[in-house]
Amino acid sequence: MARIAGIDLPRDKRIVIGLTYIYGIGNTTAQKVLAEAGVSEDVRVRDLSADQEDAIRATVDTLNLQLEGDLRRKVSLDIKSLQEIASYRGIRHRKGLPVRGQNTKNNARTRKGPAKAIAGRKK
Repeated sequence: MARIAGIDLPRDKRIVIGLTYIYGIGNTTAQKVLAEAGVSEDVRVRDLSADQEDAIRATVDTLNLQLEGDLRRKVSLDIKSLQEIASYRGIRHRKGLPVRGQNTKNNARTRKGPAKAIAGRKK
């Protein structure tokens, strides 16, 4: 099993998809990493040689990407600072409402949580 940046990649997926399981690496970054490492995108994770794994690890390190714990910490600190300065976005985060201008009248159930019944409305 390939272990890159402290994450075990799923064995049966293509390496370009497996790399996206690392927090902070999306599709474009995964393609860039593989191109620099000289590894084909069509190789399955289980078929990687030790040299290819080492090349991918080295490439991820040289790109100076913020991954996993560091990136999660940075995002949470950014949100916390928005809340402390009481910006519009920080207030929306604090209230658990959509932050980026989405409609809340009919949708936004993911962000607002399950609908709550209001007592005494029916006549």
